Amino acid sequence: MLIYFLFTIVLIFLLLVYFRIADHFNIIDKPNHRSSHNTVTIRGGGIIFPITALLWFLYFGFTSPWAIAGLGIMAVVSFLDDLKPVSFKVRILAHLAAVSFLFWQMQLFNLPWFYIVFAYLLTIGWINAFNFMDGINGITAFYSLVALTSFLWINQTLPFAPTELIILLIISVLVFSFFNARKKALTFAGDVGSVTMAFLLAWLMIALMLKTSRIEYILFFAVYGIDTVITIIYRLKRRENIFEAHRLHLFQLLSNELRWPHVSVSAVYAITQFFINLVTIWLFSIGMMSITVFAAFLFLLTLLYLFVRFRVESNIQNKRRIS
Repeated sequence: MLIYFLFTIVLIFLLLVYFRIADHFNIIDKPNHRSSHNTVTIRGGGIIFPITALLWFLYFGFTSPWAIAGLGIMAVVSFLDDLKPVSFKVRILAHLAAVSFLFWQMQLFNLPWFYIVFAYLLTIGWINAFNFMDGINGITAFYSLVALTSFLWINQTLPFAPTELIILLIISVLVFSFFNARKKALTFAGDVGSVTMAFLLAWLMIALMLKTSRIEYILFFAVYGIDTVITIIYRLKRRENIFEAHRLHLFQLLSNELRWPHVSVSAVYAITQFFINLVTIWLFSIGMMSITVFAAFLFLLTLLYLFVRFRVESNIQNKRRIS
């Protein structure tokens, strides 16, 4: 336990040092018409996530070097993108390279080619979805905590990943939460935080799926997945560029249009995902999980999401008519 306490002190110190550096070099997030915030805030506080993984790698035996190398690529390119926009081609090449390193580490290239293609699409899609969802205070922190604690829970009885890595990532998210999950955030995760956390969660998810040969664990990412897919379909119907920033996710409608507090919206997303994870773990524990149950559960969640979104959009329209 002492080592985790020491790591906590080190991570707090490193994040405070980064704040000084970011303030000196003007690494800030200025609000625009698509933003869900209205004050200038330090960008890139999520750099603590890849730093944590690197410290774990250096301290706990230099394991998983290819995965850490992929994380490093993600961190560098994403941080550069926080400083000055990087072209889409460079970003997608970086994602392909980083994910390829991860797949090499996980020995996924031994699988049939169609599984590999599907894995690329799913992993890169997840990373970009997670990045797009990082739009309000607390959402990345709370959602990551739910995912990481769920992985830690399973890892206690079914080891599939280094326990020390998961615990240290939880600590890093708690440290970040102190500065982000508040009414007026002191820092945002930035692309360097959201992209690398998505990469780390993908790493753990792949490890769990390979250990169990069960794809149903992807329900751990259901809330973000459903919101992202439905929003993409919605934007395609409106013939919008799905790669441009927008304010049409359900969490954005709640926080920007209905004026719900950011942290409250983030908590709703996290709590919803937490209960989905509980049900998923319970179904596995009683031997009831199957592809059919998985599909039915996912369909039910999608219907619930559509119902909630319809009600929210109706409230927004009523509010506009009244005003």
